Amino acid sequence: MSRIKIMLVDDHAVVRAGFKMLLTTDDRMDVVGEAERGEQAIQMYQELKPDIVVMDLSMPGIGGLETIRRIVQRDTAALILVFSIYQEQVYVSRALSAGAKGYITKNTAPEILIEAIGAILQGNTYVEAGLLKEGRGEHNPGDYQAVIATFSPREFDVFNLLAHGLTVHHIADQLCLGSKTVANYATQIKKKLQVNTTAELAHIAVSLGVVMR
Repeated sequence: MSRIKIMLVDDHAVVRAGFKMLLTTDDRMDVVGEAERGEQAIQMYQELKPDIVVMDLSMPGIGGLETIRRIVQRDTAALILVFSIYQEQVYVSRALSAGAKGYITKNTAPEILIEAIGAILQGNTYVEAGLLKEGRGEHNPGDYQAVIATFSPREFDVFNLLAHGLTVHHIADQLCLGSKTVANYATQIKKKLQVNTTAELAHIAVSLGVVMR
């Protein structure tokens, strides 16, 4: 029986080492590659063709959400499990929309990681219990969560990076876009949220749990 080929993507070597140690306790699993940023992960995926990718969302470069999108664009059968510190629903929804097949948090029990991998390999979607909340009800027009839900994938990326304090030029470098393009996105985002400054935008992000204080 062939072993399950796993690729790990996280910008912290210590975290990757912990993942690897945990996964190799299961003799069915083999970690075939490790990447520390999205661009490297995309190239490595093409070379290694792993059965499943276990990856973080927060990393330098294009970031986790864009990495998921690009891998899935190249291989629609790609299986990606997000393993992140973020437990807010907006991140879970965005990751699944980008093409991930599962989402668990780093504070979950160790055996959940192996359980999630197994479920995804069997063709299921696996989301840690409690991360997707039902019955949120109707949103009123001033509800920021509802506004953010309408953002395009690229708008959400720019919103997230602005909220984390990056400048337009730094965002342009990270997302491989022109500064003018990023500035236009920033203007659109502020208009949708009805704010004038990046500080106000960041305050909204913090209040919604999109950015940790």
